[in-house]
Amino acid sequence: MPYVILVTGASSGFGALTARALADAGHTVYSGIRQATGRNAPAVADARAYAEKHAVQLRTVELDVSSQSSVDAAVATVTDEAGRIDVVIHNAGHMVLGPTEAFTPEQIAEIYDTNVLSTQRVNRAVLPQMRSRRDGLLLWVGSSSTYGGTPPYLGPYFGAKAAMDHLAKSYAVELSRFGIDSAIVVPGSFTSGTNHFAHAMHPQDTDTAQAYEELYAGLMEDVGKRLAALAPPDADAAEVARAIVAIVDTPKGSRPFRTTIDPADDGSEAVSDVADDIRTAFYERIGFTDLLTPRGEA
Repeated sequence: MPYVILVTGASSGFGALTARALADAGHTVYSGIRQATGRNAPAVADARAYAEKHAVQLRTVELDVSSQSSVDAAVATVTDEAGRIDVVIHNAGHMVLGPTEAFTPEQIAEIYDTNVLSTQRVNRAVLPQMRSRRDGLLLWVGSSSTYGGTPPYLGPYFGAKAAMDHLAKSYAVELSRFGIDSAIVVPGSFTSGTNHFAHAMHPQDTDTAQAYEELYAGLMEDVGKRLAALAPPDADAAEVARAIVAIVDTPKGSRPFRTTIDPADDGSEAVSDVADDIRTAFYERIGFTDLLTPRGEA
């Protein structure tokens, strides 16, 4: 069945690819884009052109996930236009690149705000209507770094994505009796097809960053190159979008809890399989197995 879907951070990369793929699959999709009339106006124009060319329901909405007022306004706009929001894709995120010590506490707080707190703002805006309907889907776009390889100079980003993963797991069980489904999609280190590295935050404390150059000269540049070298030539960021479409289109209660798309195979899937099995076994031990699947049918 067609859903009304809100995708955060949809101006480029996984977000834009996912929004288009979901619209192609017949859903009504709202691409959440900040500065829609400013810096990201070209992304809005591209989405509009795509919708017209392919005759799909791909729309845009001004959405700055760092602002609760912007989030509330976006959710109200989508709900007023489409009547409801069935699915939220938590995709907004921000990469960093540099020695962890050289990032100021304020910078790390900003990274956590974008990658973690933003999901709380969106959830608090949209979950009341989902709980009222006893239906919905939260789909979280995570990172293979949570359970897989963690190369240097990406620490604040890895910490934030791991925090988001744990938040997603808690929400999954706390929402299941409301009939709201949850899924986590775990992309690996796609270094092409996204703007993660191009838009990465760099340390403000340049003196400390320079001190690291004495023993780690060139490492900042090498990290991206080494990650790119791990990926096979045919690695395609659109695979993430296609996986998301498949999850959305799977009936409630049958959706996989976690799906990993990692062409570099950094070990994330093997470790997360064990972690998720332990999670299931724990809920069996404490007698709350009903929390592992959403109640009722869509």
